[in-house]
Amino acid sequence: MTVADRSRCGWATSAPEYVAYHDDEWGRALHGEQALFERMSLEAFQSGLSWLIILRKRPAFRAAFAGFDVASVARFADADVQRLLADSGIVRNRAKIEATIANARVVGESVPEGLDDLLWSFAPAEHARPQTIADVRAVSPESTALAKELKRRGFRFVGPTTAYALMQATGMVDDHVATCWRAV
Repeated sequence: MTVADRSRCGWATSAPEYVAYHDDEWGRALHGEQALFERMSLEAFQSGLSWLIILRKRPAFRAAFAGFDVASVARFADADVQRLLADSGIVRNRAKIEATIANARVVGESVPEGLDDLLWSFAPAEHARPQTIADVRAVSPESTALAKELKRRGFRFVGPTTAYALMQATGMVDDHVATCWRAV
């Protein structure tokens, strides 16, 4: 079977970027502060937009946000906000830019156990595989609890839906539909 012949989740077939993201990243366990901070930040930027926009702008986001190095982003100042607002390669939303910087500061100040341990502590012990794309949920009790804890610590743009998308993207839950070749 060739890559083109593989059965995929319904959302993953409309663009080459989606196919690559689905096949190589989405739903695979992701660990590490920088990698998880990047995904958390990109999920926040995606809010209200297509994920395809974010995927296409990801290289520019990485350049603009110092590779999502938490300590570097935490040191961003007003001049950096202005620089980011002028960067046509990224989503230029002041609230999301400021939230990303604030979230980097929160990681350094309010997450002594580390971002990896904090996020993964909300991964469900069991998760039923969706049979069809219609069975894929937008929130879960775990994502609601994660969002509440993140907000309690001072994180921004981390509601239950964004938290669930983060859980899907980083493999905390596996929402590949039953007919998908990635379903295990």
